[in-house]
Amino acid sequence: MPNSEDEIASELLDSDQGYTTDPEEEAPSTSKKTNNNHNWKGINQYKNRPDYDDPNVHQALLEYHRRNITNKDTISQLLEAEHASVTRRKKYWGIQGSRVTTAAMPELNKRQLVFNEMAKDPNGKRGPRTVKEVIALETGVHLTREYIENIMREQDPDGFTNREPTSKKIHRTVLVCLGPHHEWSGDGHDKLSAIGFPIWGIRDVWSGKWLGLWVVPNNRLKDAIAYLFLKLVHEYGGIPVQMTTDCGSELVMVYGFANALREMFASDLPIEELPAHRFMQSIHNITIERGWLRLRLHWGDNVKIFWEAGAGIYNSANQTHHDLVQWLWPTLIQGELDNLRETFNNHRTRKDTQKFLPSGVASNIAFSLYEKYGGKNGLVPVDSQVIEKLMEEIGGEDLIRFVSVEYAAKARGILEDKLGPRN
Repeated sequence: MPNSEDEIASELLDSDQGYTTDPEEEAPSTSKKTNNNHNWKGINQYKNRPDYDDPNVHQALLEYHRRNITNKDTISQLLEAEHASVTRRKKYWGIQGSRVTTAAMPELNKRQLVFNEMAKDPNGKRGPRTVKEVIALETGVHLTREYIENIMREQDPDGFTNREPTSKKIHRTVLVCLGPHHEWSGDGHDKLSAIGFPIWGIRDVWSGKWLGLWVVPNNRLKDAIAYLFLKLVHEYGGIPVQMTTDCGSELVMVYGFANALREMFASDLPIEELPAHRFMQSIHNITIERGWLRLRLHWGDNVKIFWEAGAGIYNSANQTHHDLVQWLWPTLIQGELDNLRETFNNHRTRKDTQKFLPSGVASNIAFSLYEKYGGKNGLVPVDSQVIEKLMEEIGGEDLIRFVSVEYAAKARGILEDKLGPRN
């Protein structure tokens, strides 16, 4: 048994592949190897490792665990890429894998976690893999997929039959992209427009990561869509090499901004040879269209069910009812979209050997560790002050508000008085 923390660290981290030593430490040593000295070069590759009780590492490990990232090599590489420290302390902090947790956790508690997620899906479109990921994301508890599937089959055997693929499928084509931010795919989702809450979103084509999902008063308003595009540009500090959308008239401002920003900040990329914005038919805008299908099946159809459940209570002719709904439902839907975006981005896809883009890995991991998967970052840096000015000039946040700032503040204040502060 190791007797010191240095020896424990050495034993735990011996297999880390993501760690890079200081270049000066890798210089050839003139020392001669002896039979009694295993470190004959005098290199201590663990001297800069954080302590076991480092709170930053602890929080990082918990976050990866919640995001369903359990592979030790992947954790090591993510820590290096995102936190500048590579260490593994899962055993020390008692962060357990799904098999250990499933074996140790009381049966009643395990079942309740599965039942809670099934209750959120009255349409029955979520499979065991999705339920497993959502439980881990929301509670930090990892249960085995086998256990979750058994409980779901026991409670809703018809759900598995209903989720079987049918012969009606969209023809798949091979996507080619060089890396994250080389191409963003944007589009509107109208399935909730019937109840007054359309959606607009943007995905990164290379990684499949959802970069933004927003509920808006009108996803056919060109100023609002342009504002969301600029908002995402501001968040990431740059524009993609190319923006791809369908041919809707609401995209003319996005087209204009994409071209103007390219000319301003990347004039060396000729627009004639590599367009800053590309229009195409919706059925060919594959990345975002596939995303909408999954969103509808796992969430959108359920929203309509919950809405219709209160149809007898809501009176649209009553101004008080109308104003409250226009604040409350977008607030709830946006919260759900934020959670759904995180769930989708942490979902590990099946390995597809015919796919040129990353597969068998979660979008968040491919996006962060793009070099590991053969990608090159295509983000074109921009001046954030220029973007802020453009956002303000076209109308700002008011473009995507459902109610006034004053009404929203009053409604939130009343809600918090009754139910307590919300995160």
